[in-house]
Amino acid sequence: MIGIVNYGAGNIFSLTSALDRLELPYGMVNTEADLDKYSHIIIPGVGHAGAAMKKLADTGLVEPIKSLKKPVLGICVGMQLLTDHSEEGDAELIGIVPLKTRLFNKDQGIKIPHMGWNNIEHKNNLLFEDVKSGSQFYFVHSYFIEYNPTFDIATAEYGQPFSAAVQKDNFYGVQFHPEKSGAAGERLLKNFSNLKQ
Repeated sequence: MIGIVNYGAGNIFSLTSALDRLELPYGMVNTEADLDKYSHIIIPGVGHAGAAMKKLADTGLVEPIKSLKKPVLGICVGMQLLTDHSEEGDAELIGIVPLKTRLFNKDQGIKIPHMGWNNIEHKNNLLFEDVKSGSQFYFVHSYFIEYNPTFDIATAEYGQPFSAAVQKDNFYGVQFHPEKSGAAGERLLKNFSNLKQ
């Protein structure tokens, strides 16, 4: 069963709608004790990384999340929260994946935010089982996680290559919104639910 971290910084409706379509049971994580009720944890997120981190810190869930051994998936800002630092609000983040979240450079002639469908190239990883490399996913973001081959499990390009998905141990993050990405996104959510502890 999937626990969704409910810290006031996620568009939870579209995520719960996707889980309903997939008939994947879920509930909300509001306190540290709630983390024990679920086999898999999702950290959603939209908006400002610095503000999201403050809200998450206010719940008292940061340290309990860091110590989890079960599969954890951060989505969009939820993925960025897993990194060390964001240029958005010059914010220190959870620090699970030792990377930085940076602002796209509009001097490269790109529009910010990066919004819409973009294809990704992924590595052979259980999160992407039966998802073709080159599949399109839906993105909405102005900040990106720097590409690093150690943690990168999928790459996209927008002015420059960036991490579309990362993994460190039991922690996964996706910059796109699987819940808004049609069949490929639903497959990814199903794959996440099948990951073993």
